[in-house]
Amino acid sequence: MEALGGYPAKSSSPKARTLRVVVSMTVGVGCLLLLQTQLNPRKPADFYAFAVRDAKGRPVSLEKYRGKASLVVNVASRSEQTEANYVSLQELHRQLGPSHFNVLAFPCGQFGDTETGTSRDIEAFARSTYGVTFPFFSRIKIMGSEADPAFKFLTDSVQKTPKWNFWKFLVNPEGRVVRFWRTDEPVDSVRQEVTALTVAMSCHSNACRENITQQCQLPAPKVRR
Repeated sequence: MEALGGYPAKSSSPKARTLRVVVSMTVGVGCLLLLQTQLNPRKPADFYAFAVRDAKGRPVSLEKYRGKASLVVNVASRSEQTEANYVSLQELHRQLGPSHFNVLAFPCGQFGDTETGTSRDIEAFARSTYGVTFPFFSRIKIMGSEADPAFKFLTDSVQKTPKWNFWKFLVNPEGRVVRFWRTDEPVDSVRQEVTALTVAMSCHSNACRENITQQCQLPAPKVRR
């Protein structure tokens, strides 16, 4: 083939061809990585890496609870276990929280008609009837394809799906599930585990070091004279 004017077209140099190939490959790999990221987004590594919604529907990052222990519970307003659980959960939250511990309540309406109200109504009912002060979040599903991702992380971690209301998942300060309890398991067992975890956290707190020196078996700090 000849160029205009009768002069032969110059062929691309080997360096130019190599550069074009490299650029094309780079662009292609970049597109593939972008597509893979969109199709398979990276899953949060722990519970506190998720975002949820509060009872008013506002987005909330669970990062605000990182560094504390959390007892995550699927609650219900009209279950046979409602009163006993709300009373014991509030007692735990009052005694151990909120410096090192929180109860996190997630209403769920997948067990019959035990939870039928709106998220705001559910929160208002629990606060006015049982005096609870721990955080409430938006009503969610915890089973099936529409399960809330944050709660699904909990159930996947223990490889168990709640069979009823008031299953309890103990999450450590790093966002890992360390224990879970079914509805009918005694609250004393929950209290012992939560207390042990919060005491261990307190042992690493400089602010509490003087008060728990003997309990944590740490030497008292030397006083300079």
